[in-house]
Amino acid sequence: MTHIGLPHFLTISAILFALGIFGIVTKRNAVMLLMGIELVLNAANINFVAFSRYNVLGVPLSDSRMMVGQMASIFVIVLAACEAAVALAIVLNIYKRFNTINVDEVDNLRD
Repeated sequence: MTHIGLPHFLTISAILFALGIFGIVTKRNAVMLLMGIELVLNAANINFVAFSRYNVLGVPLSDSRMMVGQMASIFVIVLAACEAAVALAIVLNIYKRFNTINVDEVDNLRD
């Protein structure tokens, strides 16, 4: 029987983080950039919960210690929801003004 430990969570988190960074660096579409940022934040959430569940030796901790990582994760989720709402409002305004959501084509925001 396979035991799922801290390295498994860290591997999944690293994969999500790498995919998020790849999406942020390579995509020109503003919505895809937001999706990349959400992947990076979800990778951080997995780390918060995993490190609150296991100590350095990989041994599970008590329930009261697990709540610290879960509360940090909930805080990041609320922050991500606020960020998504504000960013989508900005994207809608950019589309209304420039008729595109490609960030490379929107370069004259001073006017």
